[in-house]
Amino acid sequence: MADWTPAKQEKILGSNKRITILNTTIDVLNVKDTIKLVEQYVKQKEPLHLMGVNADKINELNENERLKQIVNSCGIINADGASVIIASKYLGMSLPERVAGIDLMQSLVRLSEKRGYSVYLLGAKQEIVERTAKVLKKKYPNLNLVGIHNGYFKESEWPEISKELKSLDPDFVFVGITSPMKEYLIEFLQDDGNDGVFMGVGGSFDVISGAIPRAPKWMQRMGLEWLFRVIQEPKRLFKRYFVGNWVFINAIRKEKKENNKK
Repeated sequence: MADWTPAKQEKILGSNKRITILNTTIDVLNVKDTIKLVEQYVKQKEPLHLMGVNADKINELNENERLKQIVNSCGIINADGASVIIASKYLGMSLPERVAGIDLMQSLVRLSEKRGYSVYLLGAKQEIVERTAKVLKKKYPNLNLVGIHNGYFKESEWPEISKELKSLDPDFVFVGITSPMKEYLIEFLQDDGNDGVFMGVGGSFDVISGAIPRAPKWMQRMGLEWLFRVIQEPKRLFKRYFVGNWVFINAIRKEKKENNKK
């Protein structure tokens, strides 16, 4: 896949600064400015893949050329990880703050209720996505939630999902499936003519639905939300975070040395 290139580069509506860390483009945006910029895409009906990167995603894309191209072609790329913020400061390119995916998603849902934007939920198990929809409708009673679909489907079914989305034409599609399949799916849907904002939200449906608890506020403030997740699912997440963070740290150190030589 070394010769793979994205079908198109997304239109960038903002004038904000962008930096590069370990071959990954990241927007210098805080949460408030991100929301304002996202709404520009909605108002102009301009397709957007709203991306969030953490250490794990950066490690992954440096081993996957297709994923790297997709990530770097996104119109908005946020730092969704305390380690990325720390790395930016270490490299002398400080990012303002972590833009946590689950918080950004809920802010955009709240914006959608206020402005009348339509929302579609795609991902997780059927009972989880149904429960997520109920929780959001209870919290945001005027939310225009136009549809839901679980995340258990084959690639051969992507055209049918695309057809449904085209018929509903949602302003926001929140996608809760694993990477890199999530990024491949979003790219397919956009290339197939779906407008609107597509945002990968990882395990946010599990948290919002109440299936998995979120880290306490003090752990969130200290950048330890990843540790809380590891404690919850050690077998699945230990390697990703402990081994992955070590790989990320070593790569950042190497990049720092290379920058100092320039």
